[in-house]
Amino acid sequence: MWVCTALSGARTPAQLRRVLLLASRHCGPAAASFSASAEPSRVRALVYGHHGDPAKVVELKNLELAAVGGSDVHVKMLAAPINPSDINMIQGNYGLLPKLPAVGGNEGVGQVVAVGSSVTGVKPGDWVIPANAGLGTWRTEAVFSEEVLVGVPKDIPLPSAATLSVNPCTAYRMLVDFEQLQPGDCVIQNASNSGVGQAVIQIAAALGLRTINVVRDRPDIQKLTERLKNLGADHVITEEEIRKHEMKNFLKDVPQPRLALNCVGGKSSTELLRHLAPGGTMVTYGGMAKQPVIASVGLLIFKDLKLRGFWLSQWKKDHSPDQFKELILTLCNLIRRGQLTAPACSQVPLQDYQRALEASTQPFVSSKQILTM
Repeated sequence: MWVCTALSGARTPAQLRRVLLLASRHCGPAAASFSASAEPSRVRALVYGHHGDPAKVVELKNLELAAVGGSDVHVKMLAAPINPSDINMIQGNYGLLPKLPAVGGNEGVGQVVAVGSSVTGVKPGDWVIPANAGLGTWRTEAVFSEEVLVGVPKDIPLPSAATLSVNPCTAYRMLVDFEQLQPGDCVIQNASNSGVGQAVIQIAAALGLRTINVVRDRPDIQKLTERLKNLGADHVITEEEIRKHEMKNFLKDVPQPRLALNCVGGKSSTELLRHLAPGGTMVTYGGMAKQPVIASVGLLIFKDLKLRGFWLSQWKKDHSPDQFKELILTLCNLIRRGQLTAPACSQVPLQDYQRALEASTQPFVSSKQILTM
């Protein structure tokens, strides 16, 4: 009850973060009510031996399970999504590439089966997620070092836990790290129906921020608009609409955005810049259009706009493991309060990975593919 009272008094993003972190210390994960077995079993994994088209280079293979050392944790994977960064990594055009052959997947949630003698942070039955990219989560089970895992509470939905460590973390950090936004301020973003985009909408609403959400036009645009507004979006407009002259009149009733979040590049990013308030910041975290960000000299000189980039892997390198754990706990409390839900997703058995990979690369697919083990 004290958490609800404190939240009602939180007026700024900083106050809300403090309350959510304090709540995480009072609302611990549900206790495990069972014991786990450490007996060996066959490990099935999606492996690629060289870079290329995921549909051609990814194979389902049997692997041997490594022995559990003193600081190791035996994890049975429960679910793991397919993210754009996973596809980019397999193609060989990502900022972090594991040694080959490699197991695909950078995100997911697993259950601890057994722990080594020196492990103190987790126990059998706990849920864990990767602390870093490149671990290879598209497998039935694995042995990881304790230091590359983060425990998460078991009282949050499985899809939320499986999709927690990448997109929501990216959304939260971009909303709080680049501009000192206050309740009532406005954020504009493209790719608003992506995993990050949906998290931005919800986290912004929890912080009292308004959002202008740009999406590509499509046959079911009304259905998508309704879904995003149900998540908390204030405005949903298409890439075509934002380029029209009438958009200036529409935006007169909305505070000029001080923060723009760009995952597309090209003309889409230029439009975001045009609508930013003087002195505002555009943060680029993706390049779906595979086109450069183009900023006119006039916008930079006369509006003093700032262009920044964000990569979660770099943020983790620049911050301590405890700071990442605090971020995860903050997001878990938003999930508990119903203020952050997983993106729309389709659960696909691991053996049907080809179908999931194909669906994840199709245009206008708003459903996240999650592999279940």
